[in-house]
Amino acid sequence: MIRNLIKIVGCKIIFIFLTLNFSTCFAKENLSLNHHDLMINLEGDFIQGGLVKGQTNKNITIKFKDKILRKTSNGEFVIGFGRDHPANAYLTLEINNKLITKSFKIKKRIYKTQKINGLRKKMVTPPKSFYERIIRENKSIKEVRNLNSNVDFVFQKFSWPTKGVISGVFGSQRILNGKPKRPHYGIDIAAKKGAAVVAPTESIVRMAEKDLYYTGGTIMLDHGHGLTSVYSHLSSINVKVGDKILKNQKIGEVGSTGRSTGPHLDWRVNWFDQRLDPLLLLENK
Repeated sequence: MIRNLIKIVGCKIIFIFLTLNFSTCFAKENLSLNHHDLMINLEGDFIQGGLVKGQTNKNITIKFKDKILRKTSNGEFVIGFGRDHPANAYLTLEINNKLITKSFKIKKRIYKTQKINGLRKKMVTPPKSFYERIIRENKSIKEVRNLNSNVDFVFQKFSWPTKGVISGVFGSQRILNGKPKRPHYGIDIAAKKGAAVVAPTESIVRMAEKDLYYTGGTIMLDHGHGLTSVYSHLSSINVKVGDKILKNQKIGEVGSTGRSTGPHLDWRVNWFDQRLDPLLLLENK
């Protein structure tokens, strides 16, 4: 039998403690595990677009969506829930070759609809002559998002990358010239061209491109443990691939490059292929 003690505050589960009746779960096994062998702390936003940070003992292997989660030397790890994550999520814990599955609820969000009319045709549907370029660029972006780097910057508190007005929100369904398109997976921050864009945490630069088809001047930062962030439509780039960046260090400037209708920063965050809401990561939400 697994017994769960869960304290919930809003959408945040701040503590989970698992205890086992070994005669039931580990029949015919002679194990001498105490309670602390199965302690897991989880803290974060258990909601679509949210990120959860956890900590457990070093001898426990944790899987989420068949992915073994990287842990720090202190047993810390992270989990992300995408825009359309289903209502239930599952963690698989492995200790001494025994598996335990823990389920928890993910809160569903209602997303806004954003209509933009009067766009030029190429802003809605790219010309076929650009398809190969788009495929090539998307492949490079995906390769960065698949990184599982052994750096721990993800556990730092995030700050704003630039100052401005939020003009586009995470998850909104975009209708361009009356045609439904993919949701917006980041937030748009309207600001003057040339406004400074800074790194929200320490990070490593994994992409620094001046002219991608969709996003123009683009920087991708690696925060470790599968968490990456993207800064798009930049007018200038102040870093190069491989640079180690400090928190609040300038990495570029706001622009309107790529497919953009005006100066703004499109800021996106991923945990591998899970699209996260950058606003939920901020230390001052």
